[in-house]
Amino acid sequence: MGAVLDAWYLWIKALHVISVIAWMAGLLYLPRLFVYHSEAEPGSPQSETFKVMERRLLIAIMNPAMILAFVFGGLMLATPDRIDWSSGWIWVKLAAVMVLTAMHHIFGRWRKDFLADANTRPARTYRLANELPTVLMVIIVIMVIVQPF
Repeated sequence: MGAVLDAWYLWIKALHVISVIAWMAGLLYLPRLFVYHSEAEPGSPQSETFKVMERRLLIAIMNPAMILAFVFGGLMLATPDRIDWSSGWIWVKLAAVMVLTAMHHIFGRWRKDFLADANTRPARTYRLANELPTVLMVIIVIMVIVQPF
C-alpha cells in the first residue's frame, strides 16, 4: 500500500488542497451568512432565503469538502516517510484542523437554530466566529510550508 500511496502522493496532495480550499470557503462564508440572517426578521422572505443558502452551503459544499479533505489528508499521513512525527509542526497543524472541525459542527448546530427560527445569538457572535477560521488557516499554512519546529 505504501508504494501506491507514494506513487500517487502529488495527486493526493493536489486533491487535498482543492478540498481544503472548498471547505475553507464555506467556513469563511457561512458565519457571514449568519450575520445577515441574524439581522433578518424570523419567518420573513429574507430569512427563508438565508435558510436555503445556509443549507446548500453546508450540505452541498462544506460537508463533502471536509470529508474529502480528511480522506486525502489521511492518505498523505499514511504515506511512508513523508511526515517526521517527531516534529512539532505536524501536531500543531493537526490540532488546528481539529478546531476547524469543531467549528464546522458548531456552525451546523447554529444553522439548525436558524432553521427553527430559534436563534438567540447576536450578529456580533457570528462576526467573531467569522475570524477564527482565518487565524487557524494562517497557522496551518505556516506549519505546513515553513515547518518552524
